[in-house]
Amino acid sequence: MTHRVHPYIFRVGTLRTWRSRWFNHHRKFAENLREDTLLREWLGKKLRQGHIESIEMERFPQTLHIIIKTSRPGFLIGRSGEGADKLKEDIKKFIVQVGKHFKKKESGKQEIKLTIEEVRSPETHAAIAAQMLVDEIEKRVPFRRVLKQSLEKISANKEVKGVKIAIKGRLDGAEMARYEWGKKGRIPLQTIRADVDYADKTANTTYGTIGVKVWIYKGDVFGETKNKI
Repeated sequence: MTHRVHPYIFRVGTLRTWRSRWFNHHRKFAENLREDTLLREWLGKKLRQGHIESIEMERFPQTLHIIIKTSRPGFLIGRSGEGADKLKEDIKKFIVQVGKHFKKKESGKQEIKLTIEEVRSPETHAAIAAQMLVDEIEKRVPFRRVLKQSLEKISANKEVKGVKIAIKGRLDGAEMARYEWGKKGRIPLQTIRADVDYADKTANTTYGTIGVKVWIYKGDVFGETKNKI
């Protein structure tokens, strides 16, 4: 059997940092980790149309800071910030529900701080590129056309040195599921200094689910640049 490693976790500590940043007593470690995981999963489903690149969380003694990076900030913020305020209230309610379910006494007492950051050149981010593919597949656009157009669109950016896209499932409603992929440029997955962005998404179609995976290689990162990251 092959031994696969997630490209993001493979580079944590060198090119990447943790998406949940906090330090607390070991007794609360499991509770905070569970809360972060469930909250990130819930936000990913709720804000699916917002083309989210990442959801980062920073915990302080009395504050939970949530940073949402998206290519559609206006979709989340809304008119005069109404969307952001409503989202903050929904987050508070969800945390209270999670706390009640797992009998966490301090749930809902901490202050929620929400920051929405805009992502430039969304095609160079694997999570947003994968979501764009999913949107096209769910609209019943032929998968070969989607695959070819996405490869061309992503590789057209100067930052991108290589891209690979894989699609798996009952493509075009076929009786048997199959695996199709396309590649342009280099994807050095075993090189730690290689800046490889990866994401996987699921498209829900009338024939079942179709998995989409995207790898984007942006070149090697050496000494001085690595320290800045």
